[in-house]
Formats: sequence, C-alpha cells, structure tokens
Amino acid sequence: MSEQRQRTLSTSGEALYLVLGLDKTCSQDDIKKSYRKLALRYHPDKNPENPDATDKFKELNNAHCVLSDTTKRNIYDKYGSLGLYVAQQFGEENVNTYFLLSSWWAKGLFAVCGVLTGCYFCCCLCCCFNCCCGKCKPHTPGDDNPDSYASPEDLEEQIRTDMETDVDTPIITQPVNASEKTQLIGDGRRAYT
Repeated sequence: MSEQRQRTLSTSGEALYLVLGLDKTCSQDDIKKSYRKLALRYHPDKNPENPDATDKFKELNNAHCVLSDTTKRNIYDKYGSLGLYVAQQFGEENVNTYFLLSSWWAKGLFAVCGVLTGCYFCCCLCCCFNCCCGKCKPHTPGDDNPDSYASPEDLEEQIRTDMETDVDTPIITQPVNASEKTQLIGDGRRAYT
C-alpha cells in the first residue's frame, strides 16, 4: 500500500475489540489468547510475500497494547480512540476533565457567564480566585487598621533615632553597600560615612 489510510477518531470504543475478534466483556486472558493466535497467523516472518500481513500485525500489536493496559482500556471503553488521543496529548489523568469541559453544558455555562458578566476574565477570577478586580476580595483582619503597616525605611529610621538617643542599644544594622565605610565612635558605636 503506497498511500496511508486516513482514520477518524471514534468515540464508540469497539474497533480494537473487532481487530482481535472479541467483545467488550472479554477478560485479560481472552485478550492475551486471541492476540497470540492472531499474531502467529499474521506475523511478517511467516507471511513474507503478503504486505497486508504487516499492516494487520501492526493493528494487532496496537490493539493488544491498548487493551492489555487497564487504564488505557478503561479510557478506550468510555471514550473510544478519541479518548486515547486526548490521553496522549494531555495525560491519562486529565481525560475525564477534558471531556467534562468539552461537553455542551460546560460550553453553555461558560457562554452564559460571559454574557452575564460581560467579561470572561472577570468571571473566571471571581469564580476561581474570588478577587473580581479587588471588589469581592475577602478582607484579612489586618486590613482594617492602616497604621499596622510600617515600611522598612521607616523601621530603619526609627532604629537609627533610637540608637542616637540611647547609648546602650546594640547595633543591629549592617552597612548597605561595600563602599560604605564605618568607624568607631568613642563609646564603641559605629558611625556610617
């Protein structure tokens, strides 16, 4: 075959079972037995003159790979080959979320929220982060008293004035940069120049 066959992604989840000649209710042992039997029949080494045997063998390997893994089989049973494609793109743990968000009611809810709020960004922030441009943001107990915040510069200035007035206060600040020189004053304190 010179041209590749184009396949569409299905949501039925039956094609791989048909490749192995099984139904959806089969056990793992049935899958293994059927695969071994068909793999021996269509193996390329046993059919060197038949090019279709190679393609059939690849299909058998793909079907066995998916159906022998319980996670992939559950995804395939529920969402078909489209679910397997989504699992490849977004990860097996995100398949249910993808199909939930791509359902008609989730899209409708998103559209209604956008129409009601006029902005999808504000709607998302309000629902997800509860901050809707700062209007609905919950207040913390410290927000009521604006005097409770002191900037670092104010604290440093307060420390310096305390050091000048009180001789016994220990030195708790370091020079700001390496070029700043310090010298000891007669009482053991440092002066910055």
